[in-house]
Amino acid sequence: MSTDGCAVIRKLFSKGGLNALLSEAHELSEQAYYSPKKQCNVYLGDGNPAMTEDNPQNIFLERSNGFITADLFGEESASRRLYYWEPLKRFLADCLEKEELFIYEDPVSNMIVNVAKPGQRFNWHFDTNEFTITILLQAAESGGIFEYVPNLRSRDNECIEEVKKVLSGDHNMVKQLELKAGDLQFFFGRFSLHQVSENTGNTDRLLLIQSFAEKPGMIGSMYRVQDLYGKTAEIHIEHEQNKNRADNLLD
Repeated sequence: MSTDGCAVIRKLFSKGGLNALLSEAHELSEQAYYSPKKQCNVYLGDGNPAMTEDNPQNIFLERSNGFITADLFGEESASRRLYYWEPLKRFLADCLEKEELFIYEDPVSNMIVNVAKPGQRFNWHFDTNEFTITILLQAAESGGIFEYVPNLRSRDNECIEEVKKVLSGDHNMVKQLELKAGDLQFFFGRFSLHQVSENTGNTDRLLLIQSFAEKPGMIGSMYRVQDLYGKTAEIHIEHEQNKNRADNLLD
């Protein structure tokens, strides 16, 4: 994890456990939100006119996937019970060599399902939260490959030139990871640039994403949550006023 920013435990879930999570995603998939904004930069922002055209803030990429948001899952759903299961959090902290991990307290985005229908993709981007675990519920028949550049930026350095290289087609640092249904992936998405390639098959790719933080009280920015998930909550207004952030990265 320290060098690659990523690790996978293959086939962690039993067939029954995986089917329970997958059934919930299927039931909610028609409620997935698809942003009307189909072009965005790697920070999922609108660009910066003060910067040059070749600055990563002004390079726009296709984004067409959707999200099933956390608030759609019932209190007794298998997905929610897994996320709040204390032994899982303790296990993740041990794997990541962290003294403690905290629930990412965003009521919209802390536990989501990324839905990529045939022809859809989620291009290069960074995550708002530092740690995620993902569980592939259903793989694409073809395509839908996870690609990433480990630790491309740090908490104190955006590494703009390195990001620009990747966006210009330099894939020397890019790694690929083919996940199978039931695999659990650890990922430092805050610092590692990553994408999911186009789903070129005939079935949906469904990925359960659960987010954690090193500090309590962390949530997404109101702008980014609204843009990605089409809604915000009262806590996002309070967060904007207090600006409780773990770093000062572009996002």
